Amino acid sequence: QLQLVESGGGLVQPGGSLRLSCAVSIFRSEYYTVGWFRQAPGKEREGVSCITSRGGSTIYADSVKDRFTIYRDNAKDTVYLQMNSLKPEDTAAYFCAAGWNPHRPVCTAEFRQGSYTYWGQGAQVTVSS
Repeated sequence: QLQLVESGGGLVQPGGSLRLSCAVSIFRSEYYTVGWFRQAPGKEREGVSCITSRGGSTIYADSVKDRFTIYRDNAKDTVYLQMNSLKPEDTAAYFCAAGWNPHRPVCTAEFRQGSYTYWGQGAQVTVSS
């Protein structure tokens, strides 16, 4: 059974940095695309970034482009989201998700949540002075 566990959330001042980790426990996890999503209070969950199975392709939402970096270490079954220059509007619960589909790309700019089969429980990120 696939399990995803996020860690690394917390409270940070504006302009600061955090690194989220997503530990993926699954047989052959390296074949899965992993995405990061976030949900702020009173708002819908939105896509932040995704990375393909071998890390060859990454996609970022416009709101985080040039500030966030996604990467993965398949040897450690972990996907990371490095978040720099954090803003108060980045405050949200961050979720990682994994999906696999041999017929269509999972990692796309549309961040179709239905493409992701497995989800973590979320990690809270709060950006405040």
